[in-house]
Amino acid sequence: MAYNFYAFMDRMKYIKRWSLMRSVREENIMEHSQQVAMLAHALAIITNRLYGGRVDESKCVLYAVYHECSEVMTGDLPTPIKYFNNSINGAYKDIEARACKKLISMLPEELEEGLEPYVIADTDSEEYKILKAADRLAAYIKCLEEHRCGNTEFEKAKKSIEEDLHSRNMPAVEYFMSNFIPAFLLTLDELEGGID
Repeated sequence: MAYNFYAFMDRMKYIKRWSLMRSVREENIMEHSQQVAMLAHALAIITNRLYGGRVDESKCVLYAVYHECSEVMTGDLPTPIKYFNNSINGAYKDIEARACKKLISMLPEELEEGLEPYVIADTDSEEYKILKAADRLAAYIKCLEEHRCGNTEFEKAKKSIEEDLHSRNMPAVEYFMSNFIPAFLLTLDELEGGID
């Protein structure tokens, strides 16, 4: 018997983000998930090492790896549509949940238990809160990238995402914004990364 789970995961590279926005560079959910995994790991480390947190760093990363996987079945619904009203948002969350359950059913039974907790995340956990902040950070970085390339299409999104990030009152997010975000505004020549 052939199992389809990983073939579906591989299709993440075909699902484009920001479909309603003119982008200088297209982005797919596979590369987005990898970036969110790095950012979630960073936020988890900062939380634990600098602010006395006790989050499971690996869980943060794995939540991030799988946080968009339902979109291989649903596609990426643009944010203005997804959050237009509570009815649409609730219906879409239900569809996402069904897609995640369907994906889990595409694994051998012996593997389901190892993946289900990450594909179907505990939305009340601290690790999930870190994932969501990392997801917003990735969107913010995308806005900065587009702005740096002269694309003003993302100006409103940049402003609202920045406000959202600050409203989370997460010390790790503030630390990341202060210490790492400024480097995203630099060109390659301005980054100090030469090999001595």
